[in-house]
Amino acid sequence: MNKPQRELTLRFLAEPQDVNFGGKVHGGAVMKWIDLAAYATAAGWSGRYCITAYAGGIRFVSPIHVGSLVEVTGKVIYTGKSSMHIALEVNACDPKSLNKRLTTHCIVIMVAVDEHGESIQVPTWTPESDEDKKQHATAIKLMEMRKQIGEEMAIFVE
Repeated sequence: MNKPQRELTLRFLAEPQDVNFGGKVHGGAVMKWIDLAAYATAAGWSGRYCITAYAGGIRFVSPIHVGSLVEVTGKVIYTGKSSMHIALEVNACDPKSLNKRLTTHCIVIMVAVDEHGESIQVPTWTPESDEDKKQHATAIKLMEMRKQIGEEMAIFVE
């Protein structure tokens, strides 16, 4: 098996069909691109088919215009037994200037599954650089926060 790939970037042009009623790229289109990049990153790391288990903390920082060159970068920042926490960042620019600007960022948790849809172990990622260690610690902190939020949200589920 090849060495797992920790980071991946998808690039494409924002098209007219991606526009909302306000004339900017629809948030749902951006979320789809995020999910695609999260899948590709998780599959590259695990060497397996992966499913989305969680998407959260989606922050829309600035709009994307039609015709923009869009980059969606995913990076593994934590691995569990079968899960991978992927930090995603969306940048956009005019393809003539290539002055990138952050438009969106979030965390997506993907789970590797076998042929029967059962979760399967993924390679462990160990942080090495200071930045990696900081992102890893943030992923752990976010897991704790999600647990608390899940407990609070339980009152809405019958």
